[in-house]
Amino acid sequence: MCIMSKSKLSANRNQSHNVYVIELSKQIWTDHWRFRKENPHYNGILPCLYVGMTSHHPKVRFEKHKSGYRNKKGYKISSPVVEKYGLYLRPSLYSPLNPMTKLKATDMERVLAESLKKRGYAVWWN
Repeated sequence: MCIMSKSKLSANRNQSHNVYVIELSKQIWTDHWRFRKENPHYNGILPCLYVGMTSHHPKVRFEKHKSGYRNKKGYKISSPVVEKYGLYLRPSLYSPLNPMTKLKATDMERVLAESLKKRGYAVWWN
């Protein structure tokens, strides 16, 4: 049996966040002028994507987006973009990165979105 040190256990507990990528319907390109404005490089070949971060498993977060989830205070915490245009998760684009600390996930959300844009995807992120 392997026994982890306290510092390793603490590090694992701190890695409670994930980044995730959701493929969006290409209909967003026609409907959403801000999406087009944020992706002037897009040539229409690769999929449209949404990049986010969460303290939940990406599948749970995706379901909250699609259902229009509201928190206990009644605030809608789902993205209208994903609620309307979200198709499915793209784990091949994010799984190797997870899990991570909240601070790292906050930074990785931006880094991943920018990286995907450079690869030719149209990307929406917060």
